[in-house]
Amino acid sequence: METKIGKTKLSLIQGDITLQDTEAIVNAANTSLLGGGGVDGAIHRAGGPKILEECKEIRAKQGGCPTGEAVITSGGNMATRYVIHTVGPVWSGGNRDEKQLLRNAYYNSLNLAKENGIKSISFPSISTGVYRFPIDKAARIALTTVKEFIEEYDFVEVRFALFSERDLKVYEEVLKEVT
Repeated sequence: METKIGKTKLSLIQGDITLQDTEAIVNAANTSLLGGGGVDGAIHRAGGPKILEECKEIRAKQGGCPTGEAVITSGGNMATRYVIHTVGPVWSGGNRDEKQLLRNAYYNSLNLAKENGIKSISFPSISTGVYRFPIDKAARIALTTVKEFIEEYDFVEVRFALFSERDLKVYEEVLKEVT
């Protein structure tokens, strides 16, 4: 599914984030930046040791990546030129500012892309795996944040590469509501 917001193509696909051909992909990282499970582990495996080396350099300078913030590395062995690592919140029932932290993760990733002249970017569904953020709430935050950002700044494409058909369907329903 795709739509146009201003000059930007916003697309939703079911697919593997590590195989996207956009200039940047977003990693749903953890605060350590040292790899993990899910999307984070897949990106580190596909990108190879160069990404981990660059993440270690970032850790040496700033001590990791706080929840809601974002940092950038190369794409290592992947087709994508960059990986933007962002840390989404762990869902704790919604009373620990999780919604704002998730919004910040998307916004700061887009802003970092803008600062680096990146015009095409692919996102996974941040925080909806082991961090247990409810997918319907997460999709609404993700799509609303992206829509607001690209109304102000043009990308060529913002893509959501969603792992499962179920996740894709949730994002499609939310996209119909927010556009």
